[in-house]
Amino acid sequence: MSREARGPRIVFWRHGQTSWNLESRFQGTTDIELTEEGVLQARRAARMLSGLRPDLLVSSDLSRARRTADELAKVTGLDVQHHEGLRETYAGSWQGLTNAEIRERFPEEFAAWTQGEPVRRGGGELATEVADRAVPVVLDAVGKLPENGTLVVVSHGGTIRTVLGRMLGLEPGLWECFGGLSNCCWSVLGLGSRGWRLLEHNAGTLPQPVIGDDT
Repeated sequence: MSREARGPRIVFWRHGQTSWNLESRFQGTTDIELTEEGVLQARRAARMLSGLRPDLLVSSDLSRARRTADELAKVTGLDVQHHEGLRETYAGSWQGLTNAEIRERFPEEFAAWTQGEPVRRGGGELATEVADRAVPVVLDAVGKLPENGTLVVVSHGGTIRTVLGRMLGLEPGLWECFGGLSNCCWSVLGLGSRGWRLLEHNAGTLPQPVIGDDT
């Protein structure tokens, strides 16, 4: 990505690894800390992202995102602004269950979700409702950027997918076209003459397994 690109850029950075990621356990809004490996992932990625000379740093207020954002704050000197609106999708009774347990206990709901139907997983939020709360946070931060500035948004795989879909003007049924983000990888939007454009997706390292709530 060229720093000389015209217009603002948004880097959507997923948090580092957690123990629940490794267990295929649905986190949602449950506040789970990073593993030691997750902290190292955040530290490595922060060194790369600092080369973009970001101007503003915002983060979900959940611990796994806060800790990830802290690593970039350390190397850039930026303050982190924390927002509840950037949290992962609330998934009610699915939270804390493994993928296998969800399929066993909620077979119809799980099947509908995998087929792309709008589902309140575990009685929680719809993807469109996640976008409703997250996108305004992102756009408010974009409005505070200097000319040609760069914003880093530290959030969660599912939430980032909904924001990308909404900001690119795609119908909700198409949001699953975006493959999941690996831990501590990122996607980038740039603003062109016709609106937001996807410049990079799941960037940051050699391809890593995608493990998390949106898989």
